[in-house]
Amino acid sequence: IYTSQNYKKRGEVGEIALHAICRDFFGTVPFAPRVHYLTASNDVVKSFDMVHVKYLEQGAFELWLGEAKFYKDPDDAIASAIESVSAHIDAGFLKGEKLLLGPQISRNIPQYEQIRALFSQNASIDRLFETAVFPVCIACDSEAVANHKSHDGRYVAAAHQELERLNTRLKASGLLEKIRVMLIYVPLGSKEALATAFDKRLKGLQI
Repeated sequence: IYTSQNYKKRGEVGEIALHAICRDFFGTVPFAPRVHYLTASNDVVKSFDMVHVKYLEQGAFELWLGEAKFYKDPDDAIASAIESVSAHIDAGFLKGEKLLLGPQISRNIPQYEQIRALFSQNASIDRLFETAVFPVCIACDSEAVANHKSHDGRYVAAAHQELERLNTRLKASGLLEKIRVMLIYVPLGSKEALATAFDKRLKGLQI
């Protein structure tokens, strides 16, 4: 994934969490490999953090274009997420993203032709919006985790309050009036401890 020593500022943990949550809980599957976007091993991918498809009934599908934030502070995380998603839905960004993603779409996925058509140069961005869901994953330090020792009702209530505060910020941004957003909250005991553990495991695999 990377070889940099500056692992505390990287966001791969959040991206992996977003991928796993959408895959396991919402039944989405990747439709393009993001590794092709990289030009060097330590580059940060400047694109959507997740590109999945969710198949619905009667041949319908949704494109899940995700953004993940792996931060210590929840307010900083949601502010950064709002800024990133706002930039991603800009017409200029999406036009370039269609050209970038289109050739990378796997030909082995169901309904390849219909999905590929949405990323053609001549396809309307409005058509892309009609089929798109934008999952936003916030993985950050949580007072609910820090203040509770078991996954009981009090912990769930405290974590739910944290989720609601994030959702209030999201509503105030105006994004929910423009696009379909799925807010995903991953409360952490310590962002720094998780980043360190992840880096240690990753570097061990690279030896």
